[in-house]
Amino acid sequence: MLTDSYGRVATDLRVSLTDRCNLRCAYCMPPEGLDWLPAPEVLTGDEMSRLIGIGVRALGIREVRFTGGEPLLRRDLASIIAATAALSPRPDISLTTNGIGLVRRAAALREAGLDRINVSLDTLRPEVFRKLTRRDRLSDVLSGLAAAASAGLTPVKVNAVLMRDLNDDEAPGLLRYCLEHGYELRFIEQMPLDAQHGWKRTEMITAGEIFESLSREFTLTDDSARERGAAPAETFLVDGGPARVGVIASVTRPFCGACDRVRLTADGQIRNCLFARAESDLRSLLRSGAPDEDIAARWRAAVASKLPGHGINDPTFLQPDRPMSAIGG
Repeated sequence: MLTDSYGRVATDLRVSLTDRCNLRCAYCMPPEGLDWLPAPEVLTGDEMSRLIGIGVRALGIREVRFTGGEPLLRRDLASIIAATAALSPRPDISLTTNGIGLVRRAAALREAGLDRINVSLDTLRPEVFRKLTRRDRLSDVLSGLAAAASAGLTPVKVNAVLMRDLNDDEAPGLLRYCLEHGYELRFIEQMPLDAQHGWKRTEMITAGEIFESLSREFTLTDDSARERGAAPAETFLVDGGPARVGVIASVTRPFCGACDRVRLTADGQIRNCLFARAESDLRSLLRSGAPDEDIAARWRAAVASKLPGHGINDPTFLQPDRPMSAIGG
């Protein structure tokens, strides 16, 4: 098992398949993009599948979520998903995407073994989408959501980040849209993971502000029937249910004490926290011909050193060197 010194057990593996993305979201990267990882440094599909297999068979991983960058940019995505679905015990398999290209691939990903999907959607206004992402692709994202639902990748979840003076008035509208289409909405507090290191607490839309905005139009009540466990989202029933809305308040309501996640980057590094400033290299072991047992041992050691929390609210906090696009959500 992947156990840290505080007794937490990591069973949820977040796998970043690429650091590349076809959007340029303001809270993630600059308009000109970033220097992508050189191709030889990125794990191949077979290498990725082997590491996932070690995690599932030897280390107790029960959930695998594929992220990026934008994971749909990996041409071998379906084969990686299929290899993961063939593992025993079979893990729960999900994907986080910006939705661009999903309309063409949703059915094939479902057939490969994908169970669920999360799609990022921060606004329903085309002009705001262009300003926020520096691309004119809102219609593609909305079509991708519909394709995911049609393919049975349910529940289709929507991730939204609100930014002050940009889309901070859209919380009720986003929730109405998701209710109408049967999607589950999750608001995520903006975190200090932008490549520009420009995050400021004073500019962040907090969970409290989101609740206040939603409560003007909806009645939100505790979702007492659903046990939160290690889930990052605190969920609420909307107007008595059964529809729900969630808020991931990583900054103002940290949930580090129940964290069960570990991350594998596209270049084969293990990160035991989204905000970790140290990584453990599995790629070099993998490519030097090390047996599974040695790779598993290094992985265990990496998780054992996990800190009690992310430390965002500590005056000494330092943002990780890697941006979100290179870490994986």
